[in-house]
Amino acid sequence: MAQGETQPVVSVIVVNYRGAADTVACLRALAEHDYPNLEVICVDNASGGSDVAEIKAAAPGVKLVESPVNSGFAGGCNLGAAHATGTVLAFLNNDARPAPGWVRAAVAELRAQPTVAAVASKVLDWDGTGTDFVDAGLTWFGMGYKRHAGSPLADVPAADHEIAKDVLFATGSAMFVRAGVFAGLGGFDERFFMFYEDVDLGWRLNLRGWRVRYVPESLTYHKHHATMSTVDAPDSGRETFLLERNALAALYKNLSDETLSRALPAALALAVRRATARGDLDATRFDLAKGVGPAETGPVEVPRTTLAGVLAIDQFVELLPSLAESRAAEQAARVCTDADLLPLLRKALEPAYPLPRYLAAHEILVETFGIDALFGQRRKILVITGDAITERMAGPAIRAWNISATLAAEHDVHLVTVNPLADPPPAPFQVSAATRRELEAPIAWADIIVLQGHVLELAPALKKQYAHKIVVADLYDPMHLELLEQGKGVADDKRAKDLIGVTKVLDAQLERGDFFLCASERQRHFWLGHLAALGRLSPRLYDADPTTQSLLSVVPFGLSPQAPVRTGPGLRSTLDGIGETDHVVLWAGGVYSWFDPLTLVRAIEKLRQRRGDVRLVFLGMKHPNPEVAEMDIGARTMLLSDTLGLTGKHVFFNQHWVPFEERQNWLLDADCGVTTHYEHVETTFAFRTRVLDYLWAGLPIVTTDGDSFADLVREERLGVVVPAENVDALADALEKALYDEEFAAGCVERMAAVARRYAWPEALKPLVEFCRNPRPAADRLPGSEDLVVTEPVRGKEMLRRDVDLIREYLADGGPKELARRVGGRVVKVAKQRLGRG
Repeated sequence: MAQGETQPVVSVIVVNYRGAADTVACLRALAEHDYPNLEVICVDNASGGSDVAEIKAAAPGVKLVESPVNSGFAGGCNLGAAHATGTVLAFLNNDARPAPGWVRAAVAELRAQPTVAAVASKVLDWDGTGTDFVDAGLTWFGMGYKRHAGSPLADVPAADHEIAKDVLFATGSAMFVRAGVFAGLGGFDERFFMFYEDVDLGWRLNLRGWRVRYVPESLTYHKHHATMSTVDAPDSGRETFLLERNALAALYKNLSDETLSRALPAALALAVRRATARGDLDATRFDLAKGVGPAETGPVEVPRTTLAGVLAIDQFVELLPSLAESRAAEQAARVCTDADLLPLLRKALEPAYPLPRYLAAHEILVETFGIDALFGQRRKILVITGDAITERMAGPAIRAWNISATLAAEHDVHLVTVNPLADPPPAPFQVSAATRRELEAPIAWADIIVLQGHVLELAPALKKQYAHKIVVADLYDPMHLELLEQGKGVADDKRAKDLIGVTKVLDAQLERGDFFLCASERQRHFWLGHLAALGRLSPRLYDADPTTQSLLSVVPFGLSPQAPVRTGPGLRSTLDGIGETDHVVLWAGGVYSWFDPLTLVRAIEKLRQRRGDVRLVFLGMKHPNPEVAEMDIGARTMLLSDTLGLTGKHVFFNQHWVPFEERQNWLLDADCGVTTHYEHVETTFAFRTRVLDYLWAGLPIVTTDGDSFADLVREERLGVVVPAENVDALADALEKALYDEEFAAGCVERMAAVARRYAWPEALKPLVEFCRNPRPAADRLPGSEDLVVTEPVRGKEMLRRDVDLIREYLADGGPKELARRVGGRVVKVAKQRLGRG
């Protein structure tokens, strides 16, 4: 933190229960602490005796809250939080003392990392030589534990305790949490009373997409179990009871349905074996197979630690009705899978207890229930497109298809089209069509939703009951820029309304999404500007990642990593009038308003006068998606060709698009690929997907200047770039690409390396990485609040400010300006008061 920087108020909460001496020492240490904005709250948990009086006398500046009942550590902390005013809460055991910088280091991390909800302090024993908390772990049966606890610090690898890292939970003995987030989660679960309430809180935070961060510079020292030892004895069974019951409760609340269905039965069986092994009971005592002797009906002595384990299961069952409600809330709010959190569990298969009979049972249960595979559940990803999924697919459908195919290698993927035209080819993932009403079920199923175009407007559930779900918005198609050109010829008022509507659709995506895809660096700059204009590029998002790469990444349209292989007839054997020796120019895509096929036809007319074997083929005139309106540019192009006498001789129109899986046959019959467009804003940010097919098939490229691919063609020397609407330059460029064999061969040779960069697995790497560790965007994390807020102006400072404003208004416009400003302020205050009334 910079010197003099405003810092948030931190409320430190210390819970006392019959430990006044330790509590007073802790409070005195806090009174001397080096953090300026510290509020100290002490909660006495109905200790009785002289505890309250001793604390009041020793620490008069502390806010003392007296609980009428002992609600345990969890309830005491929640009571303290209810009385806190800080934007950051700190929980400190009464038998702990903070080192200098304990608060500063934690606050610095929270301010620097908006996605971190809680900070786990480094906790050492009282003299600083032993380890208490430097890392968190969790067993598959729900028992949270402190890795390396009890080990001499000198024996712990430096990398395990000196480096900040994400953890599943922080120890309640010394931790920090954002007050808004803590309140949003309902604080600690008071049913736990004590033990594992911190495990449960951290687990819930992580499931919602928040991070818990271990910060070694935030250091404390702790007398482990000092409070517990004053009210209990090691062999009473009370601690064992709480640990066993709470582990089952945490497991039940937080595991997914798939994992819990196998883990819970195994955990219950293991808890019984742990209890009998702990008491060294003879489990075959009642087994008749051992032989039949005189009947014994007297009581059997059972150690308290064994009974504690059995009673813990009994009381877990007693809690199930209320735990079921909590479980429903946790599962509905989760955005992370069990597999996502597996690295934070550290060693999920850790048996935790070195008892021979117990270890044998652990091995049996892990194998029988397949526990080792449980936390490897594949993530569920839903890809939704508005385009037709058939053998003849347009760009959006092709992109959605390849996104699905690439992600299906690691996840369970369901591709859904909301287009009525759905006749998909065979796929290694689920493909289906859905109406608007039918979208809710796949959305409820999915962990991540990838959507395109207008889809968000068809899925309002993503803005309401599924607002917590992670959404990836694919923005590779700037629809509103296309509409500016496409809408020409439409009535002015309708054109304006259509543009407003499409822009609102895009705004909604930009406001809702957690991760965005665009097709080029040009587009990335464009969408960053749009995000900033919407206020989405906030300080919280910026602080989480100043590069914004984790918010908006370039994922260009891709191409197959396999070279094209002929599988059937191509254009030369399909279209009458094209011979084997003719030189073919291919337009490999649709004909839309923002393209310029008219100049291309005129260039062919000019070129055919000196090269009679030149042929131009349009791959498909009629869009495969019936919902896409016909554009008059196609009809105008055919009319021009007819007028010039070129149709069927030098210019050929394939009316229906070639099936996607057969397009390579037409590409392999061509000699060069072409794309021409007008000079306008759509061109600047467009990504001409047809050019990728030219790269794939090794066709020299002729393209109009102005878009990102023109830059690529020029820089990598893949063909010829020409000015817009220049017939002569275009004719000359086509002649060079078609007839200069040395030039064409050089283009083809250079294309191979460029094509590898655009292969789908390479192009989709940012999306693949995001889906491996998906998190909500920093500004969409539940409970996000500002840590430092401006203090309201009061008293003399307010008077001074008003005097300065009067002087400013008089200087700007004299008495009239002053009267206008004062009148506006009166109206504003009146409206505010009326609104409150």
